[in-house]
Amino acid sequence: MKSGSYIQHFNRLPKEGKYVIGQKVEDNIIVYQAFNPSIARYAIIHQKFGGEHYSFNRMSWIKPGFLWMMHRAGWASKDHQQHILAITISQIHFEEILKQATISSFDDALFDSREKWQQELAKTQVRLQWDPDHDPYGNKIARKAIQLGLKGEILRKFCTDWIIKIDDITPFVKEQYEYVKSKRLDALQVPVEEVIEIMDESICKRIGINITN
Repeated sequence: MKSGSYIQHFNRLPKEGKYVIGQKVEDNIIVYQAFNPSIARYAIIHQKFGGEHYSFNRMSWIKPGFLWMMHRAGWASKDHQQHILAITISQIHFEEILKQATISSFDDALFDSREKWQQELAKTQVRLQWDPDHDPYGNKIARKAIQLGLKGEILRKFCTDWIIKIDDITPFVKEQYEYVKSKRLDALQVPVEEVIEIMDESICKRIGINITN
């Protein structure tokens, strides 16, 4: 995981709109999840998810945005979210997840009717939410952040077949949180992120991603 100045990060990225923002490593993308020690330990040792404490029968959420993950997990301070995992998957598989995604709230720009959206939502294995992104202090900003809830067969594929690498970045998270608590954003380091270009325009239209020029 490559990190850099938060100030540069803030200045580099769009201030509003709906974009997939995350860190690319060659043709791969890093997404984040937070777990309790038992699940995290198994994932690091086996480089996949499973074991007696992990359930494949519930929806599991992945987030490509580091600061959105930090807001959700309280910088690794919330119960059952004490370990932050950086999970590398290929962009091909990430886009496969997006292809199957249905937005979690009705949008008449994306669906002809509420009934059609409800039908899609009932059968989807991937639920997509556009939420306000957050600054390091947890304040909402105008730009939207994407998170993806996976269940069923696509969750199993993600957990056992599609993962290239899992890193426990909790020590990095806790180190950087000290700068947040002391209000030293000039010293804060975050993963170097960019707008992930989604080449398939049908995906962009399906889930409402803003297309960069």
